[in-house]
Amino acid sequence: MTTFLDGKVIAAHPEGGFRSGTDAVMLAAAIPAQGGQSVLELGSSSGVASLCLMARVPGLSATGVEIDAESARFAQDNAAANRVEARFVAGDIFNLPQDLRRDFEHVFCNPPFHEGGQQSPDPVRARALADEGTLGQWLSTGLQRTVSGGFFTAIIRADRTPEALAALGQRGVNMLPLWPRAGLAAKRVILQARKGSRAPFALLPGLALHEADGRYTDAAEAILRDAAALAMESARL
Repeated sequence: MTTFLDGKVIAAHPEGGFRSGTDAVMLAAAIPAQGGQSVLELGSSSGVASLCLMARVPGLSATGVEIDAESARFAQDNAAANRVEARFVAGDIFNLPQDLRRDFEHVFCNPPFHEGGQQSPDPVRARALADEGTLGQWLSTGLQRTVSGGFFTAIIRADRTPEALAALGQRGVNMLPLWPRAGLAAKRVILQARKGSRAPFALLPGLALHEADGRYTDAAEAILRDAAALAMESARL
């Protein structure tokens, strides 16, 4: 059992499979959801991002889709363990169950974004990490399932940004870099698109995760432990 948000969220993962970490928490913090809204997580794994979002924003109608059936079962069990109402289903995001082929006010994902190279011997972990050229399809699918005026949010590897923007377009998109520490190149970026917006692309001030001595920065601590929101300046989109 792994804890997140200083124990506010607990989650179990399939043995040997993909284990959620900082990326999932940062993604959840960036979603500008409000109580009563509908949210959809694509590739929900064991449900950590959705559960962290629900810990910060009570009263959401949350659904997650995960291609690995065992991980989807873990996600549903994790929702019960955290005493929240959420639905996690096993399914392919590119061929969603009929009842999920509708629009949601917020859609989000931490998609596979590693290209080629050495892969994990565990097939579930390998599938969770390697996108096999489908990153753009993940992002366009997420935007497609977002209601007009709603928000699609994703965390990806920083060097895949050009490919991501080709899929999302450069209108109504904000990008926030996550730096390992000040002075280092970003390894991750969070992209947030407002469907139908014509606002110009904006590169936002980024967030440094660690101090020079390896400790989390105060801003990162507030997100990772205190469930603070990560402001993406959504109002300008």
